Amino acid sequence: MPLLIRLNGERYEIEFIAHPYTINDLLQKLNISPDGVAVEVNLNIIKKINYNKVLLNEDDSVEIVNFVGGG
Repeated sequence: MPLLIRLNGERYEIEFIAHPYTINDLLQKLNISPDGVAVEVNLNIIKKINYNKVLLNEDDSVEIVNFVGGG
């Protein structure tokens, strides 16, 4: 059964998932390393240590922000 979330403001469907589905699972599916991003779920910033514990649910709003270096 697919899971529907909002990812960076856009509707996003994760098909054929095994529940529970974590932030780590989402990052892995998107081929994003957790080291260079910050993740917010339903307006709550999630600590990296909890990426494998926080479960995503139907209609959750997820924002993934990449860190950009500069000077």
